[in-house]
Amino acid sequence: MTPDSVAARQLTKRLLRACGRAIEDYGMIGEGDRVMVCLSGGKDSYTLLDLLLELQKRAPVRFELHAVNLDQKQPGFPEHVLPEYLESRGVPYTILEQDTYSVVREKVPDGKTQCGLCSRLRRGVLYSHAAEQGFTRIALGHHRDDALETLFLNMFYGGRIKSMPPKLLADDRENILIRPLYYCRERDIAKYAGMRDFPIIPCTLCGSQDNLKRVAIKQMLEQWEHLDPKRIASLATALTQVEPSQLADKRHHDFQALDALLRKERLRRRA
Repeated sequence: MTPDSVAARQLTKRLLRACGRAIEDYGMIGEGDRVMVCLSGGKDSYTLLDLLLELQKRAPVRFELHAVNLDQKQPGFPEHVLPEYLESRGVPYTILEQDTYSVVREKVPDGKTQCGLCSRLRRGVLYSHAAEQGFTRIALGHHRDDALETLFLNMFYGGRIKSMPPKLLADDRENILIRPLYYCRERDIAKYAGMRDFPIIPCTLCGSQDNLKRVAIKQMLEQWEHLDPKRIASLATALTQVEPSQLADKRHHDFQALDALLRKERLRRRA
């Protein structure tokens, strides 16, 4: 797909529309916001930055974008790639350096997935930097497929109906996280990244294994979509239309009050 083809223009338009709609629906970015865009070097974060740069030109509000990458000192990490790319785009950026790789290697036994601890350490460094520098938003590259996979991971292995929200007050209570790609499909992002020829940095430099549970969930969702293309879109819509009274969580619906509510309704009808 060439960048100037009809298919490329349609893809770009679709992603920009989805990204803009998510930002508007959830109030992700407002006037004067300073947005820290977390850039890992993967297809999702490159696409996130690219779309935000384009929306920044069109938006009715003014906001800043600042790319931040954490160099975790994995062996073989190509330190020159992101600075060269960001300088070519004229994007202000910061490269943070912290050897979380050695910490993970020390704490996680060989053969075990390192991604969980690695992610927690990475979040801690990025959150601290955002708070120290006065950023009002932290933009992450998670998309629709990530949200659905996380939903089923939590249901199957955590016993919770929980996913990735499009906007979140972080655990440190200091930062607001936003996910502007929340309405975007991973396959569209992959096509876009290929079309734009981003200098992708592989996420396997540390030698860690894939999260096998997430891989299994991804394969399950792909099979479902093959059987019924509308099924995944319906699941994504379900994330935005939760009805607590039709579930069983006492924290989010007062089931004890239903008897009093029924008595009140009967009295109203008799009056």
